[in-house]
Amino acid sequence: MTTIRSLIDDSAAALTAAVVHFGHGTTNAQDEAAWLVLWALGLPMDVDSSTEGEDAVGARPVSDADRAKVQALVEQRITTRKPAAYLTQQAWLQGVPFYIDERSIVPRSLIAELLADGSIDEWLSTTTHQVLDLCTGNGSLACLAAMAYPDVAVTGADLSPDALAVARINVEKHGLQDRVTLVQSNGMAQARGPWDLILCNPPYVNADSMARLPLEYRAEPVMALAGGKDGMDFVRLLVRDLPQRLTEDGVLVLEIGNEREHFEAAFRGLPVFWMNTSAGDDQVLLLTRDALVHWMHEQPTQF
Repeated sequence: MTTIRSLIDDSAAALTAAVVHFGHGTTNAQDEAAWLVLWALGLPMDVDSSTEGEDAVGARPVSDADRAKVQALVEQRITTRKPAAYLTQQAWLQGVPFYIDERSIVPRSLIAELLADGSIDEWLSTTTHQVLDLCTGNGSLACLAAMAYPDVAVTGADLSPDALAVARINVEKHGLQDRVTLVQSNGMAQARGPWDLILCNPPYVNADSMARLPLEYRAEPVMALAGGKDGMDFVRLLVRDLPQRLTEDGVLVLEIGNEREHFEAAFRGLPVFWMNTSAGDDQVLLLTRDALVHWMHEQPTQF
């Protein structure tokens, strides 16, 4: 008899044998298999699929028709190499569900953790009212910021009209139309502010890394990933414009992934705070306007 648990185990084995890559919501074959199986069977993602006890979800029998449905989905994941989030059109950040499709990068920003655990809060104040989520993609960070800070107005900006269409779905899904505004903008050209807080998960993958990306990442919009030779093309423009776009006490929270070495080479001596996340303390940084302005005065020729 096929059970939910055995179907998950078989699916995980198939994913492992096919050497698919993870990183779009899961980090291993077992978790990805559970996601695909539970979604295909119409079960909540947070159910316990263990086999402990005869009433456990994992012990439930699976019909031949449902087993075939799951197997077809797992095979699609293997043959297309598309992230599971694109196949299910679902993604989660900090337990909050978001719609996603191939018009936007799959949401996975570590900034979501910082919004949820309050790590940014000490740099904010009662004067924090205007928040920008730059490179908003599917709008997940903009929505999470609005949920975390009920008294602020959030703007989600992106160059891609396709991504903004997906973001609009999520803003409406969570009933945040009165709190979150979406704008098409090339950098901050159409999102001039000034802003009290800017969140940004920009394209930062360097050229060498882009050339070696697994197929799952190549399924995503290139413009959301590629950051030029050293990954810092967008970040340079952002830092250049930042003093005019932040309020006096404003801060930037910037995700750069594995590009710390390139960031520090591009902005030598720039004083930033490295934030602690589940991926380590070198993936997301916080920069104050005051620190940036002083740094720029010390080396005016760089910009």
